[in-house]
Amino acid sequence: MASVVIQVEHLGKVYPVAIKSPGLKGTIQHFWQRRYREVKAVQDVSFTIPTGAMVGFLGANGAGKTTTLKMLTGLIKPSSGLVRVAGFDPFRRESAFLRQMSLVMGQKQQLIWDLPTLDSLRINAAIYEIEEKIFQQRLGELSEMLSLTVELKQPVRKLSLGQRMKAELLAALLHHPTVLFLDEPTLGLDVNAQVAVRQFLWEYNQRYQATILLTSHYMADITALCERVLLIHQGELMYDGNLETLVERFAPYREVTIELSEGVEPERLKVYGELEAVDGQEVRFLVQREALTTAIAKILAELPVLDLSVNDPPIEKVIGRLFANRIWT
Repeated sequence: MASVVIQVEHLGKVYPVAIKSPGLKGTIQHFWQRRYREVKAVQDVSFTIPTGAMVGFLGANGAGKTTTLKMLTGLIKPSSGLVRVAGFDPFRRESAFLRQMSLVMGQKQQLIWDLPTLDSLRINAAIYEIEEKIFQQRLGELSEMLSLTVELKQPVRKLSLGQRMKAELLAALLHHPTVLFLDEPTLGLDVNAQVAVRQFLWEYNQRYQATILLTSHYMADITALCERVLLIHQGELMYDGNLETLVERFAPYREVTIELSEGVEPERLKVYGELEAVDGQEVRFLVQREALTTAIAKILAELPVLDLSVNDPPIEKVIGRLFANRIWT
């Protein structure tokens, strides 16, 4: 049985936010007698992650994902609860802890803009006290996995967004961390670059048994890499389990797409299920699973159907409905 690398128990983070009344009187009062309200960014979150696992961390903007990651990496101190990563208290920022983990944020960069990537990598190697022989070995290994060669000698500002993200990953992994926190690593990348980053993360995980916690708004990242997901909403952990089970539990419907030989009034179509879209003669419904057989029989009997397909709804649609409708039980 794999050992626990990330342990979180009743984790909470509360931010005091100053309350100020409008106008001059409010400004003076705010100066002399400041009042605060509490904003609960993370509330009573508990989970564990074993060695070598790749876990997706899902939630809408402001749900508490990045705050949780920052507590796990020691950037901010929890207001309550226990956090252990690789046996360390992250907020103590011990050297041994920092050598075992890495945080990659898609909207932040650590590479020096006007220098070649290779120079930034040498600076990282010096910081982590990596010997030249080991540096060259890891550089060759990671650059091959990321398909980076001549790009390493170019100034960072001349790299494409996809090349820059690969270079950021190389810099973050040069010291071979065993725990990797990824916050939107494919943010803004084109489809080909996203696929390349996913392939690299999968290969890195398989080769080094690194433990990875991944947040992403691109559901393809999650579905391609993570069997298990954590779902957070308004600072509370709402789900911890298998991705497929999440779909089955919170999406008790199937997506039915039909192509008609002639147009039909939308009002007439609503009786067969939840009408999602009408695009010319193509129609898409959501139908409850238990009513699927009956609905399809009625559609085929009553509509001029040329083609019909039944699929599970896309995972991003499932998650979107969860947040929109706040369906948790």
